[in-house]
Amino acid sequence: MLLSQHYVDNFRNLPWRSAPGAPAPDPYRVWLSEIMLQQTTVAAVTGRFERFVARWPTIEALAAAREEDVLSEWAGLGYYARARNLIACASEIVRRGAFPRTSAELIALPGLGAYTSAAIAAIAFGEHASVVDTNIARVVARLHALISPSAREIRDLMLAMTPVDRPGDFAQAMMDLGATICRPKAPACADCPLRSQCAAFGSGTPEAFPAAKAKRARPIRHGTAWWTERDGKVWLVRRPPQGLLGGMAALPGSEWSAEPPRPSPDALGTVRHVFTHFALDLSIERRSEGPARGWWQPLDRLAEAGLPSLYRRAAQLALADAPALDEARTAP
Repeated sequence: MLLSQHYVDNFRNLPWRSAPGAPAPDPYRVWLSEIMLQQTTVAAVTGRFERFVARWPTIEALAAAREEDVLSEWAGLGYYARARNLIACASEIVRRGAFPRTSAELIALPGLGAYTSAAIAAIAFGEHASVVDTNIARVVARLHALISPSAREIRDLMLAMTPVDRPGDFAQAMMDLGATICRPKAPACADCPLRSQCAAFGSGTPEAFPAAKAKRARPIRHGTAWWTERDGKVWLVRRPPQGLLGGMAALPGSEWSAEPPRPSPDALGTVRHVFTHFALDLSIERRSEGPARGWWQPLDRLAEAGLPSLYRRAAQLALADAPALDEARTAP
């Protein structure tokens, strides 16, 4: 098949993959990479994946890790429920004694949906499964010139295309095709091995397929984070285990709400962070005392605290603006 040869010639050499035609990769590495890649780019994941497996090279090592250490290592990748599910899933797999080998069994594990379970089953265990991520869905829709296909329609078409032999290689070939050639905008149709079979290409307007989904406006929430600094240290807390950024190190602060905070003379500035369903404007204020529970983190070791992106940016703002605030307060 043209796509198979294209994959052999052009496959992305990623640390969780085996080369085309080679024995299947370690299911631990496949599973870990698929969890990391959920709503995160390959470029952002690659280096972090290698660091993660250097620290926890096996599923048994990960299952034995402290939750705080895993969350800290995950900091910056976002969607932190993935990290908590990762820990729960590792513990369940070790309890079972081995990775489940089918998508039907895998989907019952914490944090695994239809796509992830099918991808692991196909890539690591050779199951003839319908693997459909965002890139693959776009390729399938364009091949058939589908404007608004249902998820079931795309899954059925993908399964019909998938060969029984080495379905994992085929799935990864389709992923690479969507990521590098059949892009959402400006697809490189001249380089596509499937253009002669592609109805969207034949139409002359491949970008029209599938139709773009209307984006909903994100509401804006507001909150305050408190910067308490003393003797070269800052007071940090750990967020509650449930909810957004659950279990992560953070600056203490208020609840997030639709109401903006009152202006404060101790304000250092505001950072905006965009979550999936809303945007947050977080005001950073200096305080002399923090809440009862927490710890003093040395500023020269702040990177070791495992702050998620929101609070790293808040800390950067505070560290940049605090000297200016001090000068303003001591001015005559």
